[in-house]
Amino acid sequence: MLERSHMKLRARETFNKEILMKTKFALLTMATLALAGCENQAGGGGGSRDQIRIVGSSTVFPFAKAVSENFVTSGSFKAPVLESTGTGAGMSLFCSGVGADTPDIENASRRMKASEFELCQTNGVTDIVEINIGIDGIAVAQSNDGPSFSLTPEQIYKAIAAKPFGKENTYKKWSDIDASLPSRPISVYGPPSTSGTRDALTELIMEVGCKTDPATKALKDSNKDEYELICHEIRTDGPYLDAGENDNLIVQKLKSNPNAVGIFGYSFLEENLDTVRGIAISGVQPDYDAIASGKYPGARPLFIYVKKQHVGVIPGIQEYVTEFVKAGTRDGYLVKTGLIASPEATRTAMLEAAKNLPLLKKDDLK
Repeated sequence: MLERSHMKLRARETFNKEILMKTKFALLTMATLALAGCENQAGGGGGSRDQIRIVGSSTVFPFAKAVSENFVTSGSFKAPVLESTGTGAGMSLFCSGVGADTPDIENASRRMKASEFELCQTNGVTDIVEINIGIDGIAVAQSNDGPSFSLTPEQIYKAIAAKPFGKENTYKKWSDIDASLPSRPISVYGPPSTSGTRDALTELIMEVGCKTDPATKALKDSNKDEYELICHEIRTDGPYLDAGENDNLIVQKLKSNPNAVGIFGYSFLEENLDTVRGIAISGVQPDYDAIASGKYPGARPLFIYVKKQHVGVIPGIQEYVTEFVKAGTRDGYLVKTGLIASPEATRTAMLEAAKNLPLLKKDDLK
């Protein structure tokens, strides 16, 4: 009798455990389905996050940070999460897919490449909005304690190219390139291959210098791969030093090494004029007016790219974009931090773009 009672008790306990396990499983399933429902709002994990996530250019980072700080003063939104990854690495993250584990906005110190647009499309990032936030210049700079000199795109190209005009680079001193330049070792701190500043350096300065040789220039049509190898490849034998994505680090290197030359965004030059100065390129100094007018050879537009599939799901994306555009006017607070305002017509068009979020097309990138 007692044994039967124990058996019934054990059976009841087993039954209760099974009910508890089934209940837990059901609750877990419901939670998973609920999360999936949220995720599907952004085609992935977008609905499960309440902060904007931004990646990309170290050049754009200080401007994005200033906008973020002003953006949260209304109290309506949380501060965005900012990562300074470099333009190229940021594009890879931005284009990796749609959802909470992917960024909403990409900061870029050069325009999106057609290949990056295709990567986005392949991974389901089909709705992309391009916003021009202003202008920057690729500043070539030196310590105020260094020997003062100016350069041309051809001289810069000869100093840092792996194979200037198709020949191995044997230049060790600036005076090896031109007798009028200082008899000092070539020591250039510059951006890494993942940086938009590096891409702009290649396009705006190195290519210009490379094409001063007619035979090399002709390669662009006859042998594009060879042309890019000769005109774009940067030397790795010591005179060019990859300083990473942190432009402030280059400024620090110049302060400690008066013989060195640095290449970084204009805003970092403007912030540190007490210790570093710009080097004129083709006789034009890197200053606000020269860059704004396009006279300075290293002038370039800056962009942010918005994942429209996250707009309306991740709170505050459109409001953040609008704040960014408004802050970039000639009397806006971003100009005080080194951004150069775009022409009036461009700013007007970008305000409309922030409002209507028109989609970027591949043909726009050609």
